[in-house]
Amino acid sequence: MMRINTNPFRCIVATILWAVALAAPAQNTSLKVIELQAGMHLIHAEVAQSPNERQTGLMHRQRLAPNSGMLFAFEFDGLHCFWMKNTLIPLSIAFLSSNGTIINIADMQPQDETSHCPKQAVHFALEMNQGWFKRKGFKAGDQLAGTVFMP
Repeated sequence: MMRINTNPFRCIVATILWAVALAAPAQNTSLKVIELQAGMHLIHAEVAQSPNERQTGLMHRQRLAPNSGMLFAFEFDGLHCFWMKNTLIPLSIAFLSSNGTIINIADMQPQDETSHCPKQAVHFALEMNQGWFKRKGFKAGDQLAGTVFMP
């Protein structure tokens, strides 16, 4: 015999906890999370800065919360290319200069090994849910703000 919980208070609490879990950014708790400003939009970005963190990126994640992303920080400016091996979420990537200026944006498909590269040397790359930059009206030449970007 299956017992169903009919306590309304417990049902409400369970529903709230479920909603909070869905709204929380999907993140690797070992990565630092910083806030970036994109115009009037606030981005919660996990920072991948070690070679291992950058190599793993958003692989094997099932979802990425709205306004959440991953910022890849490199030790030097370069033509840092990305692919989507073992990445399950469709993403858009903005290649960024050291001061946060968008160099170019590319859409990337899940589990695709096609290389996506910046049009010139960059210091950062920011991955967001696919279409995020377009929906918010961001394009090459626009600038993001945050403490990681050099003036």
